Amino acid sequence: MHIENSTLVDIDEIFRLYGIATAYMRTKPNVVVWPEFERAMVEQEITEHRQWKLLIDGKIACVWATTFSDEQIWGERNEDPAVYIHRIATNPDFRGRNLVAQIVAWAKTFARKNNKNYVRLDTMGENQKLIGHYTNMGFTFLGMFDMKNTEGLPEHYQNGQAALFELVVD
Repeated sequence: MHIENSTLVDIDEIFRLYGIATAYMRTKPNVVVWPEFERAMVEQEITEHRQWKLLIDGKIACVWATTFSDEQIWGERNEDPAVYIHRIATNPDFRGRNLVAQIVAWAKTFARKNNKNYVRLDTMGENQKLIGHYTNMGFTFLGMFDMKNTEGLPEHYQNGQAALFELVVD
């Protein structure tokens, strides 16, 4: 198992995994479904070394994006030194391997190396299963929050509340 930055060569696989994740979301009741993300946004994340992949036996098992600032979602809390994780998408060939735990362990190390005190993530809507999963991974569920300024954010942020999670880096 190995984690590294995604490259532009990976972009079709990233979008394939997003499509699988979106299709899965559609099968669940009361879940906010991801929109089709802008290819340019993902290309920029790759160019800025903010898009990641977890490899198992040379195959992409999981992808996600990071940022060090997420003011529109986190508001005043954005002033805290944190790494923010977005759009975790798992290859179905690797489900059941607890990959989120691997991402969390990596994110804590990544945060320390970048002098950040928190690892944070969000999800839209009150998805109780996902809330439980993230809290089982060590995140504190901070609650549901109204989005005040969603201009420029992906479509799924336009309606509803965000569930916010943080993990203190020890």
